[in-house]
Amino acid sequence: MADLFEIFGELGYFGIFLVLIGINASPILMPPSWIVLTSFYLLDPSLNILVLSVVGATGSTIGRYFLKKFSGLFRKFVGAEQKSNLDIIGDYLNRKKFGYAIASFLFGATPLPSNMLFITYGLMKAKSFGIYLGFWVGRILSYAVMIYFGNAVLKPFLEIFEDRILGILFVDVLGIIMIIFFASIDWSLLITQKKLKFTRPKFWRL
Repeated sequence: MADLFEIFGELGYFGIFLVLIGINASPILMPPSWIVLTSFYLLDPSLNILVLSVVGATGSTIGRYFLKKFSGLFRKFVGAEQKSNLDIIGDYLNRKKFGYAIASFLFGATPLPSNMLFITYGLMKAKSFGIYLGFWVGRILSYAVMIYFGNAVLKPFLEIFEDRILGILFVDVLGIIMIIFFASIDWSLLITQKKLKFTRPKFWRL
């Protein structure tokens, strides 16, 4: 990992931009983007925090765009029940003026894993510029905060997960748990009757 920072760090902001695209285009087994950006800044404090945040957010958004496109190829394998559930959520967000933008902003502005969000967008075949705008703005805000408080935020995280692979797996598992939780909700009942009911999700059509 240190070699990666050195190689791409020599390219300046452009190198960081490329790293963020690659990390966010991958569905799993990648370190959180804020850790990567904070590490670059700690290695080179001369980097401008705001510029670094914008570069990082732009690379992250482009990477998530590719992840969303790739995930859409697997919609045909999704079970009929879950496909219907996804369509209900999509229709609901489409009816809200800033539905996709707000949903993406909430994930972008928090440390929540966003890979599963964009995989879900891909399976939904969601088409909205708000998806990317909301995420981009949210990421700029969250990256600026994380980078500014780099030492205070990064070191405790790495102390908890001395084995970095364990930390990456933890974030990925958290994302999978979240998507299973949301997939278990009967969205039709929740949206139409405001009643919360959970069902056993059937993800794949076999």
